[in-house]
Amino acid sequence: MAGSSFGVLFRVHTAGESHGPANVVIVDGVPAGLPLSEEDLRPDLARRRPGQSALVTQRDEADEPEILSGVFEGRTTGTPIAVLVRNRDSRSRDYEELREKYRPGHADFGFDARFGFRDHRGGGRSSARETVARVCAGAIARKLLASEGVRILGWVRQVGEIEARIENPASVTLEQVEASPVRCPDPEAAVRMVELIEAVRRDRDSIGGVAELVATGVPPGWGEPVFDKLKADLGKALFSLPAVLGVEYGAGFAAARSRGSENNDPFVRGRDGGIRTEGNRHGGMLGGISSGMPILLRCALKPTSSLPRPQRTVTRSGEATTVETRGRHDPCVLPRFVPMGEAMVAVVLADHWLRARASRL
Repeated sequence: MAGSSFGVLFRVHTAGESHGPANVVIVDGVPAGLPLSEEDLRPDLARRRPGQSALVTQRDEADEPEILSGVFEGRTTGTPIAVLVRNRDSRSRDYEELREKYRPGHADFGFDARFGFRDHRGGGRSSARETVARVCAGAIARKLLASEGVRILGWVRQVGEIEARIENPASVTLEQVEASPVRCPDPEAAVRMVELIEAVRRDRDSIGGVAELVATGVPPGWGEPVFDKLKADLGKALFSLPAVLGVEYGAGFAAARSRGSENNDPFVRGRDGGIRTEGNRHGGMLGGISSGMPILLRCALKPTSSLPRPQRTVTRSGEATTVETRGRHDPCVLPRFVPMGEAMVAVVLADHWLRARASRL
């Protein structure tokens, strides 16, 4: 199956399905000598895993990683790193009705149109379960980037009509994000978001929202100026995640209402003597290359498509019918999306860090 690899020098390949025995990721391009163990992967996997709170799917997966290769005596060897995460709580019987029915909002019909065959158990390869492998790759990338002082953090900015107030995204801390199960650093908004998600769950429905991601410590000069612009690779990485319908950076779509004199960020000399900009409407990227300012992105996510209520659809033969999705699903994907988004940003930045190192003497 094409399209399961990502990156140039820091290259990620994933395999596995929602209800298969396991998901696996192979990460190639990690320099030798990086201290690495399963313990480095567990924190991000714990933030992504199902069953972590009443707001998410109650599928009970420990998501325990097993490093199979590429690490010896606690350090990377420079060879491909393989990580396995086993599936231990799949309930394939809940999906038997979907063998002949297409779920609205899902990839079921697309898979049949593309391959003439599909794994109907929980969405198979198109399930968000696949992202467990990406989070492992992101944790490796995060540790590599930390050696350069780069920090990546995400949070829930909006659920439905409820939006958090965040004055300075670059100052948000992990402790603030993790203080609420909804992963919103604004305590007042977080309480209202939790109430909304719980109400939506009781109504057997779902709700969407916006996640915000920031990368600080990225120096100027990462990215390529044409097809592999840093913003282009970040956009592709985030759009490759389930449920993402929109990605913007910096001022984003608000720039369409501005004049150039308002939108441009003047260059100034910083306190350290280096060059910076007064503002950051450009979101840390100019001409596809990092500017040294925080990289700020936002992702719009649709409501979860799997609903425990009847929805109109058709069978594989085109006969009108209804489908009610059984199984365990998130009423809002935002809380568990945060570590997924962080992982993909980390993978892109690790790749462009290595490319920047190789681009000049």
